[in-house]
Amino acid sequence: MINNLAPIALFVYNRPGHTKKTVTALQKNKLAKDSKLFVFSDAPKNPAEKTEVKKVRNYLRQINGFKKITIIEQKENQGLAKSIISGVTEIVNKYGRVIVLEDDLITSPYFLQYMNEALQIYENDKQVMHISGYFFPIKNNLPATFFFNQTSCWGWSTWKRAWQYFNPDANILLKEIKKGNQIKKFNLDGYHDFTKQLRDNINGNINTWAIKWQASVFLKDGLCLHPNKSLVQNIGHDGSGINCKENDIFNNDSLAGQINISPIVLKETVEARRLVAKFFAKRKMPLHKRLLLKIKSI
Repeated sequence: MINNLAPIALFVYNRPGHTKKTVTALQKNKLAKDSKLFVFSDAPKNPAEKTEVKKVRNYLRQINGFKKITIIEQKENQGLAKSIISGVTEIVNKYGRVIVLEDDLITSPYFLQYMNEALQIYENDKQVMHISGYFFPIKNNLPATFFFNQTSCWGWSTWKRAWQYFNPDANILLKEIKKGNQIKKFNLDGYHDFTKQLRDNINGNINTWAIKWQASVFLKDGLCLHPNKSLVQNIGHDGSGINCKENDIFNNDSLAGQINISPIVLKETVEARRLVAKFFAKRKMPLHKRLLLKIKSI
């Protein structure tokens, strides 16, 4: 039995169609009617976006299906990074735990159950800092749940005890990673340049939060729990998102059903790291090489 259900923090902006799909899927979750939902609606950053933001807010005022719904309508534009950092901090400090979603995430009907069970089971294991609902579209023989030391911003949860270590300063984070000679490890053993996102934040090319959370967890040797099949689908890779480019490489054919969670050894699963590294390596290959690799595998 799950005690003390975690509140849900949903961050929305100017995509009424995506928001409706996200909320509709969430309403179908087994624990939705017993969960508190906090919706953070960012204000338009320019006059051209007022209409779509208004449509989103009008829709939000009509939704139901949750224990309690609180809508926070920002009067000034925060931007995605600031909105999520401040919203997560506010909710997690008040309730001790939080489940986080954005307006382009379709969840399995068992997403909330998975999140709440994991939050309860690992509540007192300080090394566990992050629960991920998303996993890459990778065929695998991994356990139902496993630890892989990479966070995911597509449907996740955490505790106040872990979020207190979040550092929004990309410059300090990068220096600490370099200081510990951990660049290669942080960059998925060299298969993906995550440090570039930190450098881009430092240089002002982007303004994101997720890579800073990933680095913060990494520097604390934190563990991140993942399912072997994703409970979340990101529908924002259609060119409408702020930080997601148009592609379908992260799409899963289907979402996971009910996942039975039980305590596992607090140690990263090496096979998961290998599979994800291989996934990112394939992304970088030219098309003709990817086709040859697929033919060989067949």
